[in-house]
Amino acid sequence: MIKAEWFYWLVGAVFIVMGAQMLVDRTNAKRYTSGTFWTLLGATFFYSSWVVDKTLPAEPLGVAVLVLICLGGFNLVGKGTPRTTDEKQRTELAKRFGNKLFVPALTIPVVAVVCAVVIPKFHFGGHVIFEKGNETILGLGVGAIVALLVGMRVLREPRVSVPIHAGRGLLESMGWALLLPQLLAVLGAIFQAAGVGTQVGKVTEKILPNGQLLAAVALYCVGMFVFTVIMGNAFAAFPVMTAAVGWPVLVQHLHGNAAAIMSIGMLAGFCGTLCTPMAANFNLVPAALLELKDQYGPIKVQAPTAVVLLACNILIIYFFAF
Repeated sequence: MIKAEWFYWLVGAVFIVMGAQMLVDRTNAKRYTSGTFWTLLGATFFYSSWVVDKTLPAEPLGVAVLVLICLGGFNLVGKGTPRTTDEKQRTELAKRFGNKLFVPALTIPVVAVVCAVVIPKFHFGGHVIFEKGNETILGLGVGAIVALLVGMRVLREPRVSVPIHAGRGLLESMGWALLLPQLLAVLGAIFQAAGVGTQVGKVTEKILPNGQLLAAVALYCVGMFVFTVIMGNAFAAFPVMTAAVGWPVLVQHLHGNAAAIMSIGMLAGFCGTLCTPMAANFNLVPAALLELKDQYGPIKVQAPTAVVLLACNILIIYFFAF
């Protein structure tokens, strides 16, 4: 049986290799701290496996996370010059290969879907091929590996070091912000465990007019929007606002359609994603990769659309979920 854990180990190994490359890259003024950041991150993928099975203590892992936060927070993660093609060479290669460049990218979702839908139906020696419950994440991992091989074949590149150097360049362009979604998702779990949703629910009961459906729907959607702006992740905001308003008020008290309320509520949260720098993977990373002069440019452009969509989501729940 192929376990999801193996995929995480592979990701960790890639981070360690790229971190080692950064340590010896003299073009990066912050090469020691940058290399330490990515190497330490890769090591956590391995160490966390032993924490989960309780063979090693969790405290060193917590210390590692704090070190990562400090290195990123104090701007100690820099960017070097990996050995890869320059802009002129990439333009020439793009003209040469044309639409073939899309083949590796399209390979990932195709393989992922096949692995998630088809592979679970097959067994080998009486056992499932993929670890049960992790077919999707394993499909993504297998898809990435297959896409790498397809890409090397399409581009006629026999050296594995080439995609590693190119991947390192992309990794350095995104920087520490790459980890922000994971950290914010953990923050949402902490909020849920701390009972933030319950406390917000108690406040809601005092300020929400009794029986006012539109006010309750607006509070839920706007709350999803605001918490997403704060946390940078609608998935982190969802358990808080659902425990506070979505389930007890809209579903249990006002008898709304749970599936419709929760799904549209998530869309309301995604409106907040468009308006916050905390959603670094959606807003700050694209600005960095495109080398925009204003790093908040995507947010400024997206904000008006987000507000209109938020209003539409409120009306959709109000008119169609009850």
